[in-house]
Amino acid sequence: MTTPLAAQADDLVKIYGKGDTAVRALDGASVAIPAGTFTAVMGPSGSGKSTLMHALAGLDTVDAGRVRLGGTDLTALDERGRTLLRRERLGFVFQSFNLIPALSAAENIALPLTLAGRTVERAWNDELVATLGLAGRLHHRPSELSGGQQQRVAVARALIARPDIVFADEPTGNLDSRTGDALLDFLRHAARDLGQTIVMVTHDPRAAAYADRVVFLADGRVVAEEDDPTADAVLSRMARLDAPARIGR
Repeated sequence: MTTPLAAQADDLVKIYGKGDTAVRALDGASVAIPAGTFTAVMGPSGSGKSTLMHALAGLDTVDAGRVRLGGTDLTALDERGRTLLRRERLGFVFQSFNLIPALSAAENIALPLTLAGRTVERAWNDELVATLGLAGRLHHRPSELSGGQQQRVAVARALIARPDIVFADEPTGNLDSRTGDALLDFLRHAARDLGQTIVMVTHDPRAAAYADRVVFLADGRVVAEEDDPTADAVLSRMARLDAPARIGR
């Protein structure tokens, strides 16, 4: 039985600038994201990995190609349509946490539902809070939490509305290795045991090894994939992708 796709990108092109200064951030990139999987996106600096994530998430438009989220064509939506889709069907985890300072941890977690006028599903909220170890910190504001606790609140916030996909952009970048490993463990658990679809952009082979699959970009295109990755396999692949850039310098 074929796993349904949570998202799919076909022949994406994204150009920044014009004329001699134009940069093709995406140059025919195509990728499929199966539902209920944890996919890491990697590539050398300037390869287009963040641009690809932004296109998949409807955070940015493309100049050519098509992005589909389930049965919805994102490239056919206007800005309002993309905003509503992001609010209702997507979750986001960023390196900088992006919590609201004046809100408690509990209020930050519930924020997507509050904005959508929906009530918190108590059993699901309690499961997230318990699994992420936040039960004793719910009444604290972000300034009263450690970096790891803030990031766990951000993850709970991303998952609280049961989104179609959670996009994570370098989610361990501001965390120490122990806290980062715990977060990656939870993301893997969310995909394998809770059926959540995760797409994570990272530069860290150790982080990528937590994923079910790694998608590699170079020069704006998807050039390779690695199933059941190990840190060594990812590091080796990245070394080969980086080699042309070193030779060209």
